[in-house]
Amino acid sequence: MGMITAAARLAGGVGAIAFFGLFAAGTGGIAEAPSQVSASQAGRQTVRVIAFGGVSTVPLLAADAQGLFAKHGLTVVTEFTPNSTLLRQGLAAGKYDIAHAAVDNAVAMVESENADVFILQGSDDGMTELFVQPTIESVAALKGRTLAVDAPNTAYALQMRKILLINGLTGADYTMKAVGGTPQRLQALLQDKELAASMLNPPSSIQARRGGLKSLGAATQFIGPYQGVGAFAMRNWAKDNRDTVVRYLAAYVEGLRWFLAPAHKAEALTLLTTGLKLAPDVAEEAYALAVGKGGLATDAQLSVDGLKNVLKLRAEIEKQWQGTPPPAEKYYDLSYQKAALALLAKGKG
Repeated sequence: MGMITAAARLAGGVGAIAFFGLFAAGTGGIAEAPSQVSASQAGRQTVRVIAFGGVSTVPLLAADAQGLFAKHGLTVVTEFTPNSTLLRQGLAAGKYDIAHAAVDNAVAMVESENADVFILQGSDDGMTELFVQPTIESVAALKGRTLAVDAPNTAYALQMRKILLINGLTGADYTMKAVGGTPQRLQALLQDKELAASMLNPPSSIQARRGGLKSLGAATQFIGPYQGVGAFAMRNWAKDNRDTVVRYLAAYVEGLRWFLAPAHKAEALTLLTTGLKLAPDVAEEAYALAVGKGGLATDAQLSVDGLKNVLKLRAEIEKQWQGTPPPAEKYYDLSYQKAALALLAKGKG
């Protein structure tokens, strides 16, 4: 198993994510930074990954722990981003090869930034919940308040805006403040009581409850099926590196299968406590969410219905496409994932 460092190398060089360490170069195949790739990894193909830390990216941990990236001839260099802006900019600029984040970011890159990005696979529905300060009793009570978001026009911010709209609140009724990814939003809510609400997912959602914040419900309870996190890449890079992408997805799926297997629960909990730096009781709850409904999808399957709802939200809330979203097929190509699954089925993965 690869060693786990005490801190992550953040995209943009702004600091370290305390709760989710980056995986150091070792037998598993994930390296901390290109300059730290060991001589033993020199013959492997390097894949540069950017992601948000959290339960959704646990398959990366599992694939490393089981030596699956190395097994597929890969060295995976992963950076964890503090916000979606740096993630999108880095992927578009070619600094990273594959991103793991809410797939609405891929849609935003295509539609707002003219980037030729496409979705490779799914992961989960985001596992997001609307958390509020303990004195707030309803969604309607958020009128006139300030809400913490990553970026106001993507992913979970659109979820929250839709939830507020369902409850009669328009954009004129509240203020949004961009504070960063989920861990940053959690800390912001705990430290600044003027920030009334945010969408949080595990493990931050678990820590939010322990910190006294209140959940008003899961996003899917309000808005229906939703494709949250997935993997996406620039289309030209993936085309030019198809074999590498297939092997990467195969290793990822193998790691995911290992994590979800009930026989590996004890080891999976250890992975959560060491990799995500979680207390044992928090790890237990995070594991239950990961393997439960809306958690990590079998073989990282993409929910097409969930993606259609992502587009529907963008059309309604952001007023794109004159209110009529394009076909979901525009944004994904599952041929890479199918090839990865075929590779595993042949016993070569």
